[in-house]
Amino acid sequence: MGDAFIRHIELLGYEKRFFPSQHYVYMFLVKWNDLTEKVIYRRFTEIYEFHKTLKEMFPIESGDINIENRIIPHLPAPKWFDGQRSTENRQGTLAEYCYMLVNLPHKISRCLHVVNFFKVRHDDMNPVTDSLIKKPEVFLLPKDSKKNPTDITGPIVLQTYRAVADYEKRSTSEMALQAGDMVDVVEKSENGWWFCQLKNKRGWVPAAYLEPMDGPDESEEQEPNYAGESYVVQKSYTAMEEDELTLKEGDTIQVIHKLLDGWWVIRKEETTGYYPSMYLQKAGEVNTSMKSELWNRSAPPRRSTIRNAKSIHKQGRKQISQETYRRNSKKYIQSQKKANAIIEKNEPQENRAMAQPAVPPRPSKDVILNRCTESTRRRIL
Repeated sequence: MGDAFIRHIELLGYEKRFFPSQHYVYMFLVKWNDLTEKVIYRRFTEIYEFHKTLKEMFPIESGDINIENRIIPHLPAPKWFDGQRSTENRQGTLAEYCYMLVNLPHKISRCLHVVNFFKVRHDDMNPVTDSLIKKPEVFLLPKDSKKNPTDITGPIVLQTYRAVADYEKRSTSEMALQAGDMVDVVEKSENGWWFCQLKNKRGWVPAAYLEPMDGPDESEEQEPNYAGESYVVQKSYTAMEEDELTLKEGDTIQVIHKLLDGWWVIRKEETTGYYPSMYLQKAGEVNTSMKSELWNRSAPPRRSTIRNAKSIHKQGRKQISQETYRRNSKKYIQSQKKANAIIEKNEPQENRAMAQPAVPPRPSKDVILNRCTESTRRRIL
């Protein structure tokens, strides 16, 4: 495949650590050319030293010779003391810096200095911790702020979820779980794979294996929308269960219920069933590289297929039966057909009401002589 290079660097947020002393590290999701994704942690002082070396390696592009030729982005020097406020406020600048860095000419963005700095280190996978000191506190960038780094509203503390059953990982990017494990969710993806961390382990976990601590998670799911949203199938899938649908690439369907485990209820004509959301794309949207990355990961397990699941909550999640989906979906389709039929039926009447009246025939000479006035009779004489 050739030399490794970075396709994208995304700032996820920052982490407050307490060992060996209190300090802050930034979290980056690094996407490589082999479609792997790695989360790394770097102090700002490390990033600034990396930046200084990069400028020395490329003096022309850094503006040392002529300031007008500078293309390497600016990065402010670290403060004498970096507290939480300065760490938080610097996120916008750092997110923009990473975006510009990856988009520099290849001789800079793909040089060994850049590649080696963003490679996963041993400390990224196994950070030095002390069991007697409280675990790190993690703060995430809001989703909207990633689109516009200047509009950062503040940190978001990670949510803690519990594993309801054992899960054996299937790839190096995933993380194994045991029933009862408490994990912090870093990123929730609508495809049903959530990026989590457990002590010194991090990786993708099926959302179906996780439950919130405060009760069933129906509140996080949208209500069914039987009107449906148009989506296009990006990857074919053959049904493995009776309530799933088999579709081909290019098929157009309607999504009527988006579920957290990444298996959405869809409608194809009058048939409904489950389908992996990661293989769907909203109609009208341009295909993205993210979709091709997801193809390399299999569809996550469904909640209903998990065996020996043990919840700590007395009240389980409310589940809608497939028959209910079918019945309500057919009811909606029938109501739409009736509405369209009424419109078509009323349309000719409206057209007739708007039509011009017919021109009456010209009266005969005898009628004019017998019924019209004297002046009118003179005109025909």
